[in-house]
Amino acid sequence: MAELIQRLAKLSNAQTASVDTWISCLAINEPVFFPPDEWVEPPADWHPQIVSAKTYDLTSGEGKRLYERCLERAQSLSSGESASDLEERYGPARLVKPRLGQATFRIAVLDAYGKRCAVTGERSLPVIEASHIRPYAAGGEHTVNNGLPLRRDVHRLFDLGFVSVRPDYRFVVSPALRDQYSNGRAYYQLDGREIHEPLKPSDRPDPEVLEWHYEEVFRR
Repeated sequence: MAELIQRLAKLSNAQTASVDTWISCLAINEPVFFPPDEWVEPPADWHPQIVSAKTYDLTSGEGKRLYERCLERAQSLSSGESASDLEERYGPARLVKPRLGQATFRIAVLDAYGKRCAVTGERSLPVIEASHIRPYAAGGEHTVNNGLPLRRDVHRLFDLGFVSVRPDYRFVVSPALRDQYSNGRAYYQLDGREIHEPLKPSDRPDPEVLEWHYEEVFRR
């Protein structure tokens, strides 16, 4: 441990370091690896000995060149079509604002609840999804307190407003599910059940965002 702390202090150029020094990581979603003969030429100011962060503007200069070349080659590799063919079919590539943090949000929410559905207790990980209580598009954040791990079918119903979780942490099912589809028996059996708690009390869903979903999305 002492050696690790010394190394952290050296790498961060800090005078002191402790066991509380933050070590961060990035979760890369669906990376694309180019074969050696498809590698993109690095910028002229890039040096192999760089050990700290270096950034490039993707809208101009070398950053834009790197982005466009990587995008073209990734698309070509995934589809087998040339960049010109892709542009003819889909139009020219353009910069978009990415949805940041989705991969890490899922990891954090699933870990917080022991990788099980907060409503059903299901532990089959392939069917457990991290649901935003207040959607990202509606101003919700990628935080554990704005998330619930839900089985895929429950997640779908949650997003559509057929089910919700009240601020008292109880699961509720809308009468609209029965009225519109003449079914929903499996879900009504869960109506009124208190959701499974996360492993740490501090990770419990924010009552304010639960109230938002119950009032704005849930079908009365």
